[in-house]
Amino acid sequence: MNPNDKVNIAATGRRNFLKSIGGVGAAMAATTALVKAQGSPDRPSGAKYMGDFAAPKLEKVKVAIIGVGARGSGHAAQLATIEGVDFVGICDLREDLVKKSEARVTKEGHKPKLYSGDENAWKKMLVEVKPDAVFIATPWNVHAVMCIESMKAGAHAFSEVPIAVTIEEMWDIVNTSESTGRHCMMMENVNYGREELLYLNMVRQGVIGELLHGEAAYIHELRSQMENGDTTGSWRTFQYAKRNGNLYPTHGLGPVAQYMNLGRGEDNFRRMVSYSSPAKGRALYAQKSEKLSNPAFKTLVFEGGDMSTSIIKTTLGRTVMVQWDETSPRPYSRHNLIQGTKGTLKGFPNGMAIEGVTKSYHEWTETEEFEAIAAKYEHPLFKRVGELAQKMGGHGGMDFLMLFRIIECLRKGEPLDQNVYEGCFWSAVGPLSEKSVKEDGMPQDFPDFTRGGWKTTKPLGIIA
Repeated sequence: MNPNDKVNIAATGRRNFLKSIGGVGAAMAATTALVKAQGSPDRPSGAKYMGDFAAPKLEKVKVAIIGVGARGSGHAAQLATIEGVDFVGICDLREDLVKKSEARVTKEGHKPKLYSGDENAWKKMLVEVKPDAVFIATPWNVHAVMCIESMKAGAHAFSEVPIAVTIEEMWDIVNTSESTGRHCMMMENVNYGREELLYLNMVRQGVIGELLHGEAAYIHELRSQMENGDTTGSWRTFQYAKRNGNLYPTHGLGPVAQYMNLGRGEDNFRRMVSYSSPAKGRALYAQKSEKLSNPAFKTLVFEGGDMSTSIIKTTLGRTVMVQWDETSPRPYSRHNLIQGTKGTLKGFPNGMAIEGVTKSYHEWTETEEFEAIAAKYEHPLFKRVGELAQKMGGHGGMDFLMLFRIIECLRKGEPLDQNVYEGCFWSAVGPLSEKSVKEDGMPQDFPDFTRGGWKTTKPLGIIA
């Protein structure tokens, strides 16, 4: 994600907004009070499993967006260029951000209605413009309620990561999706990166044999966010201070989970243990900084460890290491490693070591050899749309490719590349890791959000 993502809540309205959301969250929690965090409650009467769900085709997709800071404004600008999109609504607490996105969207011929200034304006938008798809780029704590209300209003919901922050919220999302027959997809953009698609294709073709182990991470030094005013750091900093675990697991985990077909017919998440390092770096940075956007950061007690490390054990006994560190001064990495019986693929830097394929499996490939092998296994979707995606931008094109595929699937009436259960499984690492850390590394079982449906869910295909 962009480290300079702006918070989509005006400074003057933030307190009232969070108070309002707190009331909604309390109501949601009350409805799920009987749901055990690690159990599988019965599916609501009349609900249906959404694993391979395909919604009816839409010739035109009426799109609305909630939150147009740095992240959401990019989504709005790119969605406006995609064939088949009718942009009908833009909402943010800040009118200036709404106006900026309006200017970019209207250049592409759209005439969206604008909503701002009121913490409930997004609800009014849902009623008035009746969108087919709602894109949500707001702070983490409101993702769940906005997804749920969007689905109840008849729209498919597409949320930034993570999809929710508690297991209870994730169950509410699953139950609402199953009851309404609406998609709810967490927009994990990294699954659409060139190397991630390449490795998925190689894995599907059996190039590295039977899969054994994966490594996934989000290691990205972002302490300076505490100095960036009304941006991501102004609200995430308090999350980092009071929550001790892996709060941002999905960028690395999403691709590895799809390589392994976790939650899709072959294997699934089973159990996880987590530990955190001491919490040192952010407090030290705050003490030295003279540019903090909030003076409270100087005296904030940081309880979340600088490095979080989790080990996941799958149903088939495979292992996945997941790490998160937005504090330590070190190079960016998502690891993106997948290991099989015949060899290993990795990222940061890219490399392959495959028995009988690379020159040696004792050394990683150099760039020339890597690209020669990649040319043979380039993912068909990247061949088809990759050049356009890279021109459109957004983390090297992965953002555009993700949005393109969402609209394409809705227009063709095809299942999405990421279903509601995957968004919940990947996001569940957050609260489960917190519980494991609190209990000194005690194992935590993953809830089965599919209620056993994963066993018959089709693996993600290699989309041509």
